[in-house]
Amino acid sequence: MNSSRAKILNRLQETQNKRDGQHLARPDFKSPIYPSLDKNLVDCFQTNLELIGGKVLRIENLNAVIPELKKLFESEKLEHLVCLEPKIQDVLNGNMAYKNSLDDFEHVGVGITTCEYLVAHLGSILVSSASRSGRRLNVFPECHIVLASKDQLVSFLDDALTKIETKYPDQFPSMITNITGPSRTADIEKTLVMGMHGPKKLFVLLADELF
Repeated sequence: MNSSRAKILNRLQETQNKRDGQHLARPDFKSPIYPSLDKNLVDCFQTNLELIGGKVLRIENLNAVIPELKKLFESEKLEHLVCLEPKIQDVLNGNMAYKNSLDDFEHVGVGITTCEYLVAHLGSILVSSASRSGRRLNVFPECHIVLASKDQLVSFLDDALTKIETKYPDQFPSMITNITGPSRTADIEKTLVMGMHGPKKLFVLLADELF
């Protein structure tokens, strides 16, 4: 061993020998991972989703869906609604014009879907390929509207994942997506661009009870 290397190693060893042993407290593995949520789940979800650019519209029940949608379409100047889910189609029939296929990609302005769960801690929406909307309707349109009810709210993401495992014990969805706000990126010169990889507008119609 050359003398320079030996001197360096000797100094490191001497320093190590002079140090007192480090005593680290044993972690409490039973303590909660996340801090408790101060607000009720509805308020917490709304606050966190709106902090990242989404919007929550609270409604009482299914009867309020059409009036709220019409106001939203007028205020946001939305058009070209697409719906693939029979339950929502039953609500729209005779009340609002919509298409029931994704054949014409150029004229998919708004996609309206249900969801699996709402995650209050993140303001996120958990969707899966098990729904009739499949993989595409929450990605292709410039605007995504989600119909959900309070009983779909959970506190944390792991709660949602546990519930979805229970919901589909025999045939787990091939795709699960956690949507956290409108699509955005700032990869290029740190300039924020909305709608780069998905909808640039996200609305949740949150009902006391829905279907």
